[in-house]
Amino acid sequence: MFQILDSARTICTVLLAVIAFGVMATTTAQNAEAALPGETKEEMDKRMQWWRDGKFGMFIHWGLYAIPAGEWKGKKIGGIGEWIMHKAHIPKEEYAPLQKQFNPVKFDAKEWVSLAKRAGMKYIVITSKHHDGFCLFDSKLTDYDIMGTPYEKDILKQLADECHKQGIEMCWYHSIMDWYHPDAKGKNFPKYAEHMKGQLKELLTNYGKIGVLWFDGEWIGEWNEKQGIELEKYIRGLQPDLIVNNRVGKRKRSPGDFGTPEQHIPATGMPGWDWETCMTMNNTWGFKKDDHHWKSTADITHKLVDIVSKGGNFLLNVGPTAEGVIPEPSVERLEAIGKWLDVNGESIYGTTASPFKRLPWGRCTKKPGKLYLHVFNWPGDGTLVAPGLENKTKGAYLLADKNRKPLEVSASDGKVEIKVPPKAPDPIDTVVVLEIEGEPQVAAPSTSQAKDGTVTLHARDAVLHGQNIQYEQGGGKDNIGFWTDPKDYVTWELRVDKPGAFDVEITYACPDASAGSEYVVEVAGAKLEGKVEGTGDWTGFQTKKLGTVKLDQGRPNVSVKAKNLAKEGVMNVQSIVFRPVK
Repeated sequence: MFQILDSARTICTVLLAVIAFGVMATTTAQNAEAALPGETKEEMDKRMQWWRDGKFGMFIHWGLYAIPAGEWKGKKIGGIGEWIMHKAHIPKEEYAPLQKQFNPVKFDAKEWVSLAKRAGMKYIVITSKHHDGFCLFDSKLTDYDIMGTPYEKDILKQLADECHKQGIEMCWYHSIMDWYHPDAKGKNFPKYAEHMKGQLKELLTNYGKIGVLWFDGEWIGEWNEKQGIELEKYIRGLQPDLIVNNRVGKRKRSPGDFGTPEQHIPATGMPGWDWETCMTMNNTWGFKKDDHHWKSTADITHKLVDIVSKGGNFLLNVGPTAEGVIPEPSVERLEAIGKWLDVNGESIYGTTASPFKRLPWGRCTKKPGKLYLHVFNWPGDGTLVAPGLENKTKGAYLLADKNRKPLEVSASDGKVEIKVPPKAPDPIDTVVVLEIEGEPQVAAPSTSQAKDGTVTLHARDAVLHGQNIQYEQGGGKDNIGFWTDPKDYVTWELRVDKPGAFDVEITYACPDASAGSEYVVEVAGAKLEGKVEGTGDWTGFQTKKLGTVKLDQGRPNVSVKAKNLAKEGVMNVQSIVFRPVK
């Protein structure tokens, strides 16, 4: 999987992978323009529709690395399981003989696909070839494949046939990087690239319809954007309806059809673009026998809902054993999520992103005329509040209630209130369906003064403008970050009921090596300029006073803009505070 998980990736690669996040989309996330030359938006929408509606898929990382399972020559190897060849510095002459030990006699394609179906997953993405170069399919272009093992049966053929029988979309993961092939490095790389094209032709002509080609390993120096564009054109010539992820190329948005944030959920989604978070259930992708750090069913369910509420898909990984068994903790969680989806699937499949910027009790998904309110934190007073909703309501009910007993709904003071039972029917996520007239209209939140007249503009309440800038949370972060393009900027709406003079403070962080960018805070015609000073690191937040402004009663906009970019990033902004002058 992506090398960032082992902290071996440079910051440039991190930016390529996760930088493109902005404000939350309020409609189905999709590319602003068609991905293919000559393809209309309507044609692209038709090609992407099954994937956009499906929301939930199974990732399978499986290969020779399942045999050592995180241990080599009696020593436990750190990092993710499928990177053991790299992490343990195993020469390919020592690693390749694992092929003669790989004999997954307990592999059952029917059961694997059935498990995905029971979990409510709509597609499966499996590693046709990972970075170690071993192929799970019958390739006529190499002996380093499944047919050279004691098992001697095409794993991918069995899975593809079963997926087609059970109505699951079959998809391939394929690594551009290859640690085994002799031409995959240096000046001979063009020869390897032709070999890779040949294997991709096998994958797209011998297994029926394939839904997605999911590339990885594109960060190597031998691969470039031009090669990515040419490869995408080639594979689409083999299957025109194929969906391709962005890692076929180097840039975050082109080529390819969708973005691939890994092991995290963008705080505000990826507006204007299709995207899919891929994530493990424990800490590894490939099987590792000593990794028992399993996410709970509640956590995984909340992650699924969170992702869908932001317009994305969720690709959840399993790492089978060398014998071909999906670990029981994975099975237990998948079946539990499937039972939740049996009841609440209507609120996931075919939905689009939330119209709300943030909800204190959970998340929201939507369909025409319906808002699905996913309540993680049940209101203790029996009243569920939809803040800022301006639509006329037609009724509400619990999605799990087959009789659709109506819940009492009222609207006042710019919010909708729903009377709910005193106890949550589902402690993980109870879904309340709110029926409305027309497209959802939600008033933009404004930031009001506290009793002492102070106004605090938090990063989480900002509207983000641009391609790179994003809101970050967790790990000591609650800030606007990834500000690597000086054209990006942020705004807030400020509500002033008590006018007067205000001292303006900004709280930010920036490593000393990246300091020096100049910026300006604009409000009500005033411009307060500053220069970013080093604070130690990206979470070493410090508060700086910028100056004083006079504000009249009203709702002025506040913006923070960069005048230039000194080095890596402008700064991480945590808050702007307007403090009344005593």
